[in-house]
Amino acid sequence: AATRDPRRVVAIERDADALAVARENESRVDPNVRVDWVRGDATRPPLRTVDTVVMNPPFGAQRGQRHADRAFLEATADVAAVSYSIHNEGSEEFVESFAADRGGSVTHAFAAELDVARQFEFHTSERERLDVEAFRVEWR
Repeated sequence: AATRDPRRVVAIERDADALAVARENESRVDPNVRVDWVRGDATRPPLRTVDTVVMNPPFGAQRGQRHADRAFLEATADVAAVSYSIHNEGSEEFVESFAADRGGSVTHAFAAELDVARQFEFHTSERERLDVEAFRVEWR
């Protein structure tokens, strides 16, 4: 997001290790705008309103994490004019319905593959390629 010449970028991540990696990646990219890194819960963003949210929420497919992506979408609907998000393959009907229920609409959707390194206990291999869907939603 920071490479697209926005006025401001605020990045929210609750995992300290992931936040450190993100900061390191920022230094490699050297964006034209400062990124304000916030360690916190993205489902309760410390923001009033923003133009755009870019997110990769938990997919909510694992036991104990079912529908975890809903909280991220709810928070985004409250603060953003537009969002871009990545979800499990087969989520289009859910995302369209969720957005419509909150006065939004999916304007773009496409399938992609996401290469994921092993990070969590439920990951069964060192690296996995996941079929995902990405969505652009206009919330207001």
